[in-house]
Amino acid sequence: MRTALLAAALVTGTFLTTAPALAQDVAKGQDLFNHKCAACHQKTGLGVKGAFPALAGDPFVVGDPELVVRTVLQGRGGMPTFAALLSEDQLADIISYIRQAWGNSAPAVNAGFVVTVKTNAHPQDKAPTVTH
Repeated sequence: MRTALLAAALVTGTFLTTAPALAQDVAKGQDLFNHKCAACHQKTGLGVKGAFPALAGDPFVVGDPELVVRTVLQGRGGMPTFAALLSEDQLADIISYIRQAWGNSAPAVNAGFVVTVKTNAHPQDKAPTVTH
């Protein structure tokens, strides 16, 4: 899967950004997060123990961006799927926000990367199971 993503990125010129997202992207991501995700994960990113995982300080959130994007696209456990609910730009804004909020410090993702992950996802590629 990673080889396919790398090949697609090389062909399309779509890569993760290495610099933080632009301020307006993070602001959009925060606003979207507050409307779409905070009811479960809380505005603080601390989640609800035993029900909704914390995103603040979570190694998964700041780890492999492909896995984070797939999880947001496909959902996991009781989490809804957002692939059809939000545009790739909106998804990139939210994911970039959670990777940089609450002390997290991971590179932003761009809409092109979200498209690449979405395009290369196969039905058998389930979002990873992560225990908290």
